[in-house]
Amino acid sequence: MRGKNAIVTGASRGIGKAILKKLVQSGVNVWACMRKKDEELEEEFQKFAEENDVWIKPVYMDLSSEESVKNAAKEILSEKRKIDILVNNAGIAFAGTLSMTPMSRVRETFEVNFFAMLALIQMISKQMIRNKDGNIVNIGSVSGLENYGGNISYGSSKAAVIWATKEISKELSIFGIRVNSVSPGTTHTDMNQVRNNKQMEEVMSRTTLKRMAEPEEIANAVLFLVSEEASYITGHNLVVDGGRLN
Repeated sequence: MRGKNAIVTGASRGIGKAILKKLVQSGVNVWACMRKKDEELEEEFQKFAEENDVWIKPVYMDLSSEESVKNAAKEILSEKRKIDILVNNAGIAFAGTLSMTPMSRVRETFEVNFFAMLALIQMISKQMIRNKDGNIVNIGSVSGLENYGGNISYGSSKAAVIWATKEISKELSIFGIRVNSVSPGTTHTDMNQVRNNKQMEEVMSRTTLKRMAEPEEIANAVLFLVSEEASYITGHNLVVDGGRLN
């Protein structure tokens, strides 16, 4: 994969940062999309890029703002470099029943988790279509597949991600572009702060491996889907949940 170029959203921490590292270690150059400027993280990325003989370019965008997303995409496209991979990883979580969830939070969740993803795919895929080549991976969630109380906004947004992935894969397949999603189970990231101890224990009781995933384990699934090892896979939602849905 050396020499390929990838966009990764939510690259500053958690699963996104693990995906960035796996790609870089495979020789892939990365536009690291983040919300806030972080000079210490930029220095870390610069050192990591030099160690692996690639480049990492920070790109700042606010996924809750369509204008910000479009400006960031234009910034990347203006470099006139071939974009081989797009990983839509960034997302936010909100726990709450329908009666306790303000509609403003539902809109915000969809804006970040779903609409920003669609906007990026819409803009970046135009270049991929011209090149008749490309690979898109969207990060879904088992929450988009499993129904349980108190997850109306996040679960619905991730269900939309999974459905859209399948739909978009059919639209872009004729241009040689593969589109897949990865749906993690409970993963050791900051996002789990929305659950209390009792809720976490309940989820772990339904998980065959009785533990959370590490971000690197989710990144491994993404790396597989963007590699030639997965050349005959498109429109697929790869569930990486430690047996939670079994």
